[in-house]
Amino acid sequence: MSLAVQEFRQVWTWVWIKAHPVRFAGIVLHLLLRTLFAVFWLAAGINKVVKDWLTSDILKQIFLDRLTEMPPDAFASLFLQNFAIPLYVLVAWVITLGEIYSAIGLLVGFTTRIAAGVSMFILVGLAVGGYYDASLIPFFILNAVFLWWPSGLWLGIDRPLAKRNPASRWFR
Repeated sequence: MSLAVQEFRQVWTWVWIKAHPVRFAGIVLHLLLRTLFAVFWLAAGINKVVKDWLTSDILKQIFLDRLTEMPPDAFASLFLQNFAIPLYVLVAWVITLGEIYSAIGLLVGFTTRIAAGVSMFILVGLAVGGYYDASLIPFFILNAVFLWWPSGLWLGIDRPLAKRNPASRWFR
């Protein structure tokens, strides 16, 4: 068993909690935020499935509407015209499946850091596509936190998988 897995197994013991009350509170807050973030992505992914993003041209229409709202020489306009609009079907699938994967991964602590990385990829795509505003900043910060700390080892499926596969980077 790797040292990291052994260390994270102790997080839920009373001895560790009493010795590290502030760290424990931070871990609990982190896990609460991870859960809320996962629920957000799950709702977004389910909404896209229900609204039929995967088999219709809804996303193309959204991109075309957004294109009329931005200057034609902006990078976001070029991104939409040359990438997102021509490949709107692929983009819709990547966004929808990415949101659902991120939600499940973050919710149950399965490949948590990879799920956060997929979430970051989706957010960067939104920002590049011209949907950036100040409301995305907390999402970027949360993603950075989820990428930095191995919360799947604190609470999640990553812990037993890391114990079984200590050399694997998937579950750290």
